[in-house]
Amino acid sequence: MARSSRIASVLAICAVGGAGTMVVELAAVRLLAPWFGTSQVVWANVIAVVLFALALGYALGGRLSGSGRDLSRLGVVLLLAAVGTAWLPALAAPVAGLFLPPDLALHEAAATVLWGSLAASLLLFLPAATVLGCVSPLAVEAVAETSERGAGAAGGLVLAASTLGSLAGVFATTLYLVPELGLAGGYRVAAGLLLLAGFAAILLDRGRRRDLAAPGGLALLLLAPALIVPPGEPRVPEGTRVLARVESPYQSIRIVERMEGDRRMRFLQVNEGFDSYQSVWQERPGMLPLGYYYNDVLLPSAWARALGEKEDPGDPWRVLILGLGGGTALRVLEGGPVSDAGLDAVGVELDRAVVDLAREFLDLAPEGTPGRLVLSGFDARFALRVEPIASARFDQIFLDCYANQVEIPPHLVTQEFVRMCEEHLAPGGWLQMNLGGFGFEDPVVRSIARTTASTLGTPVLLLRVPFARNLTLLARPGAELPVTGSGLAPVGGAVQALLEPRSVPGSWQLVSPDANGSELLVDDHAPIERLQERSLVEAGRRLLDPSPWRGFGVGL
Repeated sequence: MARSSRIASVLAICAVGGAGTMVVELAAVRLLAPWFGTSQVVWANVIAVVLFALALGYALGGRLSGSGRDLSRLGVVLLLAAVGTAWLPALAAPVAGLFLPPDLALHEAAATVLWGSLAASLLLFLPAATVLGCVSPLAVEAVAETSERGAGAAGGLVLAASTLGSLAGVFATTLYLVPELGLAGGYRVAAGLLLLAGFAAILLDRGRRRDLAAPGGLALLLLAPALIVPPGEPRVPEGTRVLARVESPYQSIRIVERMEGDRRMRFLQVNEGFDSYQSVWQERPGMLPLGYYYNDVLLPSAWARALGEKEDPGDPWRVLILGLGGGTALRVLEGGPVSDAGLDAVGVELDRAVVDLAREFLDLAPEGTPGRLVLSGFDARFALRVEPIASARFDQIFLDCYANQVEIPPHLVTQEFVRMCEEHLAPGGWLQMNLGGFGFEDPVVRSIARTTASTLGTPVLLLRVPFARNLTLLARPGAELPVTGSGLAPVGGAVQALLEPRSVPGSWQLVSPDANGSELLVDDHAPIERLQERSLVEAGRRLLDPSPWRGFGVGL
């Protein structure tokens, strides 16, 4: 083989190694997501482990190079990387299960996510990433020896090839491998390419072709079972049936079904390790059983009607749902009193796969249904700048953007975002948010409530959701909230049942614009993940504290 062709082959092998490294790293968080979620903590742990492993690999590869057998050793390293990569999907469930107790309470999740995801990352990704780190030093030595160039020139070529391979791996993993083939399929494709690159490296070593049989055969022997063993998944509770499971570009999604009393219920779950859910379905539209926060989406229209603010039967209630998910809030509205006067709804959902599953399993209105517009593939904040939303004004904006039970995107709770929502409200319109928290004193709840009140210059109303770890935030720029001297204004009809539990002291609270004790959230500084961690930690302390929980007053 000509010298230039030999060098080109080595560089191509390096590119495959770089691509394989990116597949391992980018898909790693998705692999851990069903147990630990995809928060910044998990990302940080995965990136830290991969970087540490690569550093070890660089040092080890340097020790292995310079022996005159660099290509053969490069091939063996790639074969080992192929085996380690292929086994990742099958090992994820047992390894994650070591650090995720079966009866983990949500308030204990912060420490488990931090240390559990770190430990799982070390066991799962350290071996494969370490051997992948050996590729570059061995390749540099091989290129330098073949080309008779200096280490700097050889290193530059190898780094360029490896980086281009990494770039290809980034796009391939995100846009094709995971969405089209799933995590297991993506890892297997990467393992297959690394295996071929390993064979090619050994064959390039002209004097060592006879040495291919032993390492190649062993690699195939170790790798073959990984192609047969099904990937691990979180356990499904007894009595629950999985109807569908999909890997989207953003998350792992599944639809499950179970009976709750005499009701058949379906739940859309994404990256769930704590048996939570993102959307709920029942056979008939309308209010769900008590304890589901989606029911509160009926309150603004009911109050507007009870207060005489929406009396024209020809004027439909216009609602914008940011974070549509499987369409639960929309179905609650469709079965409620607001549907009698007409409902004009726009829903925004980032993940197209969620919308597709919702239309198939959760009775989300089909595309083209009059008065129902679903914009999928759009971030909630970006959608506010896109027609037909950009020029529209709504009677109600309902924000329900969450991932992994406790993670609300920071850019959707800042003063700048609240101002954008205000611009899209009709006179007397309602801004409503679903907030996850453990009470009025919860750090996340306090900061978002104070930020909203301060931005709008008007008090906001917080309502505890019975039997749930949720609170409903309601704000009305330039209009009065439905609060009287005796409590919350009645709405009458079936929706009045939602206010009965809120008739007791401590079930609701007003937050004034000048409230103290919590930081304002702005685009430049919105430490929502730190606040969420504090929320979980403080909840754990309260459970251990025999004194009554704080945070049940009616003023702040």
